[in-house]
Amino acid sequence: MSKTTNKFAPEVGARAVRMVLDHKGDHPSRWAAIVLIAAKIGCVPQTLHAWVKQAEVDSGKRAGAPTEMADRLKALEGESREQWQANEILRRASAYFAQTNLDRPFRG
Repeated sequence: MSKTTNKFAPEVGARAVRMVLDHKGDHPSRWAAIVLIAAKIGCVPQTLHAWVKQAEVDSGKRAGAPTEMADRLKALEGESREQWQANEILRRASAYFAQTNLDRPFRG
C-alpha cells in the first residue's frame, strides 16, 4: 500500500499527461515540457514524469505492467494474503484441539 495519497484528481493527471505529449515538440526536451506543466498544475516534475511513463506503458509505447494488470495483481495478492491468514488460523486451531484431545484420558 502506498504511504502517500494522490491529491490530484485522475482527470487532472490525464490532462497534464496529454499536455506533455501534445507540447513536447514546443520545448527543447520532454523534461522541459514536464517541468513547465508540472509547475502549472502544482506538482513536482517527478510526479508528472511518472504519470507520463505510466501512460506510455498503458498505451503500449513503453514496456511494463499496465495499470489494469497492476491493480488486478494487487487485488490477487490481497486475496492470497487473506487466504494464507485464514489457513494459518485453521492450522493453529487444529493443532490446539489435537493437543487438547491428547491431554484427555481415553474413554472407549
